[in-house]
Amino acid sequence: MVLDDEVRCLSSLPFFASASPSKLKLLAFNSDRVRFSPGQELFHEGDAGDAAYVILSGSVDITVETPRGLVSVAKAEKNSIVGEIALLSDGYRTATVSALTPLDTLRIDKQTFLKMMADCPSLMFSVLKVLATRLTTTTSELAKHKGRAEFA
Repeated sequence: MVLDDEVRCLSSLPFFASASPSKLKLLAFNSDRVRFSPGQELFHEGDAGDAAYVILSGSVDITVETPRGLVSVAKAEKNSIVGEIALLSDGYRTATVSALTPLDTLRIDKQTFLKMMADCPSLMFSVLKVLATRLTTTTSELAKHKGRAEFA
């Protein structure tokens, strides 16, 4: 995938919809291509957040640890971003993300991600909308599992 393809992928994400093509080109140029094999972890719940990953191809499983073991709370695929919550909160990973299929990603390090947010304040509204939607979905998924006594 060439730089222009990466820019097209970034522009398709609600996260970056309001960014100019030149900003997206700079973001893609300053990011790293990383491939993962099925079963390989991108990051583990509790790890310090150092990067976000844009999924260029493939899919991932997003899981959280519970007293009864891992619970899958979401799947993500091409044209999705994962790992950004820990970057925005200066915190730790809230979930484990593992490749379900061969996975091609664009790794955006924390410094590059935060600079993009600072340089393009309109992105923050897109980010807030995506995070609010994700929180609603995750809360709903966890409530379903709790109802099944998986958290007991």
